[in-house]
Amino acid sequence: MTHVQAAQDHAQDQAQDAHPQDRAEDPHVQDRPEDPQGQDPEPRRGRPRSAAAERAILDAVVELLEAGEPLAGLSIERIARTAGVGKATIYRRWSGKEELFVDVLRDIEPADPTVSGTEGLADLRLLLECMRTRGLAQRSSVLLHNVFAQMKSHPKLWTEYQCTVIAPRRVAMLAAVQRAVDAGELRDDLDAELMDDLFLGPMLVRTVHRPDAPLPEDLADRIIGILLQGLAPKPQVTAGKPTTAPV
Repeated sequence: MTHVQAAQDHAQDQAQDAHPQDRAEDPHVQDRPEDPQGQDPEPRRGRPRSAAAERAILDAVVELLEAGEPLAGLSIERIARTAGVGKATIYRRWSGKEELFVDVLRDIEPADPTVSGTEGLADLRLLLECMRTRGLAQRSSVLLHNVFAQMKSHPKLWTEYQCTVIAPRRVAMLAAVQRAVDAGELRDDLDAELMDDLFLGPMLVRTVHRPDAPLPEDLADRIIGILLQGLAPKPQVTAGKPTTAPV
């Protein structure tokens, strides 16, 4: 970083009334003790200060929520004070509480899987399995359950979560379905988006709408298997001639 950039960041801190500890947490503006002989002290070792500051901020939000603080009662000033940073440190990373809270949710939820981007049904299975594990996490974590319950009464936050988290997951699912169609694993004469809904629906119902429904380890495989087999009864053989049930 150049001295000009450091000066600009320092001016920004002052303009935003940053907490005195902000410069110690932010990588752009650091107060280091002066060496009596005018030489820089030995540089700090460990992970970058920016990563440490972000970790402290995310952990501070979780700490406040676990202490029973409602989402509506959390302010940037309160979060900054708990994290031991200045407000400017938070605002340089997130434009507001909504973006910060969404990143907190990403942090405490099971991570999204890394899919191949080339497979069809295999990637689809990974995405469905991740939905199942997220559902289990929400059932077992009081914090996650309470946060999601509160989010629905905060339209701006819920919209931010839908746009930045749910929408990309839906795009990834649909892309996996389309790859399965292109690979000949699924029929190419049906609406891919409707097929995506058929795969997504059962897992969504069990993880969100039926909190008491079982979520067995083989649920993703069972959903895919049943849909591939179809729901119509198998042909019946009578007097040596196959017959099919009416559709």
